[in-house]
Amino acid sequence: MGKDKIRRFAEIETFSNVLQLDAGKPNKGSWATGFFKNNNPVVLELACGKGEYTVNLATMFPNKNFIGIDYKGNRIWRGAKTATEDGVNNVAFLRIQIENLVDYFAPGEVDEIWITFPDPQPQLSREKKRLTSPRFLDMYRIVLKPEGFMNLKTDNDQLHAYTAEKIAELDLKLFAKTEDLYHSEYADEVLSIKTYYEKKYLQHNKNINYLKFTF
Repeated sequence: MGKDKIRRFAEIETFSNVLQLDAGKPNKGSWATGFFKNNNPVVLELACGKGEYTVNLATMFPNKNFIGIDYKGNRIWRGAKTATEDGVNNVAFLRIQIENLVDYFAPGEVDEIWITFPDPQPQLSREKKRLTSPRFLDMYRIVLKPEGFMNLKTDNDQLHAYTAEKIAELDLKLFAKTEDLYHSEYADEVLSIKTYYEKKYLQHNKNINYLKFTF
């Protein structure tokens, strides 16, 4: 492990806005009132990486609580540090495996979920690892409030098409679908938040896909 990574892992232990593994379990059912000390809606970003989307959303919507979830502490460090330095207090980061989501959030506790540029897991043998596969969708259905929104933003055309197929197969409610976000009617201030990797994709003229749906 490199020196930078070791330093970041040590520093992340000092951040009050980061909970790792089992440390997040006591907040199940009380993230808003217990952790954030308010009654505001709870919004998740799954596979948040460096937390750019999470922090930007939290800055835009101070009356909501945002939690970025990823298993890579080295990535979470960046978002947590930015939020700490900028005084963004309505954001937290949870280092867990997303497949354990229901161990950390009570039924109906979450108002909205974002999935931004996840690993598309293109191999058929890895379908179950796709964050929009039926097994993950079943988890989201549990923790989301009725009519709570799901958002998928991805550069991967295959993952976009796969997710659209699952939405149709499971008879979910589709609110928005586009294969070219920035030339569509949906490109508002929120969807125009761009992560480091998205900026790289756009430099290569890659189209950005977007889906919004509920259960």
